[in-house]
Amino acid sequence: MTSEHIEIKPAISKQDRKTFVTLLWDIYKGDPHWVPPLIMERMDAIDEKKNPYFLHAEVKLWIAYKDGKPVGRISAQIDELVEKQHGLKTGHYGFFDCIDDQDVANALFDTALAWLREQGRTEVIGPFNLSINEETGMLVDGFEHSPRLLMGHARPYYEKLITNYGLGKVKDTWAYTLDISKPILPPTIQKLVDRAVDKGQVTFRPINMDKYEEELRIILDIFNDAWIDNWKYIPFTEAELDHAVKELKMIIREDFTYIAEVDGIPQAMMVTLPNINEIIKDLDGKLFPFGVFKLLWRLKLKPSFKSVRVPLMGVRTEYQNSRLSGIMSFGLFEACRKSTEKLGCDTAELSWVLEENTRLSKLLETIGCVKYKTYRLYQKDL
Repeated sequence: MTSEHIEIKPAISKQDRKTFVTLLWDIYKGDPHWVPPLIMERMDAIDEKKNPYFLHAEVKLWIAYKDGKPVGRISAQIDELVEKQHGLKTGHYGFFDCIDDQDVANALFDTALAWLREQGRTEVIGPFNLSINEETGMLVDGFEHSPRLLMGHARPYYEKLITNYGLGKVKDTWAYTLDISKPILPPTIQKLVDRAVDKGQVTFRPINMDKYEEELRIILDIFNDAWIDNWKYIPFTEAELDHAVKELKMIIREDFTYIAEVDGIPQAMMVTLPNINEIIKDLDGKLFPFGVFKLLWRLKLKPSFKSVRVPLMGVRTEYQNSRLSGIMSFGLFEACRKSTEKLGCDTAELSWVLEENTRLSKLLETIGCVKYKTYRLYQKDL
């Protein structure tokens, strides 16, 4: 597709896909809060042979060129699990990054949406990079903060490009920040947690790395159960569970990840991960020749990160309306906080939270969390 000096080309070859990843360096040049992603990791994420998402989804990638220079990108996805789970012919877009040029943005969206229409989709929602269980939404507030692990960043003008094209807000998700350098539970709540533990109603334990695969499967099983009623929820598949087990092993910590049990049965969990973005920023996307050693040193040998992110937490549905739900949640927060503080961490991000999830928002605000970023999802009928 061509419009004046703008050309939209599919990213098919390995070199195309590397361009798809690395064009970000020009778009975000001069943004002090952008964190260059690890090129190898991003290449793997869009590789159908390495990412199990592709087993149940079809993905197209395009690059926009202006006067021969790459100036933007976009993806379009059709996930068969979306129709299976929700009965809707919804297509997704993602990986939207672009120079401040409405013509370029229009050409990218025209291409992506035309393909979705050809495939029989009746609406598009995004951005998802690639699914709702990965990077979700576009940053519209909080640009002065660098993105945390597995969270996106954006240029402030993106919102103008998207809304001018005709996409409208369908949902906001929020990121909260929390000072973890001191106890977070109000005394009355801490007493309730202590009493429940003393009476044997609930126990909190860190995961056992000697049973790592089994423990992570428990965590993801709780997630699949706890999130089933959430907006646009899509479960992790067996292949994605296996993939997550392998991908997280390098960064997950036994002392940062806790499970709450009732009568010896896991009923709630919280995963806290080191904020890798904090320690890879100066690697400029490159792991070789020396970046991998710097990363291992900063992550494992002499941990130098000060911030963490809570990407996964949940209570099984059978307990969500019970008194123990709050006790398990609060107890998990404090258990994880103590461990992260012991390592010298002082800040946590808890993300993301759907705007209508008032129960979770109130719980987070009770322990001192402050909403500091908004990520927006957009929709357009096709």
